[in-house]
Amino acid sequence: MTHSARPRARDLGIEIGLGQPGPLNAITDVAGVRVGCVTIIEGDGPLVVGQGPVRTGVTVIVPRDEEISEHPLFAGCHRLNGNGELTGLEWVRESGLLTSPIALTNSHSVGVVRDALVRREIEARGPGKLFWSLPVVGETWDGCLNDINGQHVRAEHVFAACARASDGPVPEGNVGGGTGMICHDFKGGTGTASRVVETGGERFAVGVLVQANHGERPQFQVNGAPVGQILDDAAVPIPALPEEGAAARGAGSIIGVVATDAPLLPGQLQRLAQRAGLGVARLGAYAGNYSGDLFLAFSTANRDLPAMNYGSGGPVRVPLEMLSLCHIDPLLEAVVEATAEAILNAMLAAETMVGRDGVTAHALDGAALTAALDRYGRRVFPS
Repeated sequence: MTHSARPRARDLGIEIGLGQPGPLNAITDVAGVRVGCVTIIEGDGPLVVGQGPVRTGVTVIVPRDEEISEHPLFAGCHRLNGNGELTGLEWVRESGLLTSPIALTNSHSVGVVRDALVRREIEARGPGKLFWSLPVVGETWDGCLNDINGQHVRAEHVFAACARASDGPVPEGNVGGGTGMICHDFKGGTGTASRVVETGGERFAVGVLVQANHGERPQFQVNGAPVGQILDDAAVPIPALPEEGAAARGAGSIIGVVATDAPLLPGQLQRLAQRAGLGVARLGAYAGNYSGDLFLAFSTANRDLPAMNYGSGGPVRVPLEMLSLCHIDPLLEAVVEATAEAILNAMLAAETMVGRDGVTAHALDGAALTAALDRYGRRVFPS
């Protein structure tokens, strides 16, 4: 996996909130979580459906070391605005369980990615074993830069992303499912951040990964500074969208995945997922009508939950741990901060990209951002 050489927010002295990140400042700071991606960039020039230009990919989050279909985890989800897709959420809502890896891609490749995760499980279990699978696959729309109707993501890309999954630093910017995305009218993409939380004498990790493809330039702000009004269209050109996309200026989506090692039950994880929406709002987005803003949170604690395919053969009782509600506030705050920082990291890591028909999404320049923040004394969140 390639990593952007561009600086992240903290490399520039920008601090979002008061919390401290983990060693990698990534979702992989939660032990056992791994991330892999495949990036597909091919061709230039006018759009020819089925041929390109291609600016897309797939990102896979593997929540634990063991096969998750055999060892599910507690999970919760939240819909801020529903013009988007994150498959498998009905079972998450019903059971409170996550039973598959989580994959992120473009809007018109959700089906093939979902089917590939099913095929992966068939091959792991053996073709003769009966089971059911409801994979979790999310999307955002990259049609301004990518030949989205060409459906260039294939099953082998999903398998490769799973095989590359690592617990190390996470690639950001123009990678994986985030390859062709635009955020606040700058180049967007994949981003991540984390926080280490201390409460009641214990330490927990909270990590967030986003696929950021949302927001408008004028509303973009960092630590309260109106960055999008300073770095306006005259300073950094806003992408000249294809005619069919121009009417939906400001439309877009974000998928956010929250991981923690704190022992949380499904209802508590739903509350964490809700707070990701506050992180989105912290940078100025408002979840417009044409935006798909969907969030999933899972906990790697309570590791002995029985597999859902046992039928009536599973244990009658399952011992569980739960974080006391009087200690949950630091985790809620951590999700807000890490989500906002993950979005900013996605934008800073992304490089200027020329896509279909010459449409250009310009990068957010780190020096220009810090100059705008320094103008208001807001490089560090005011305490």
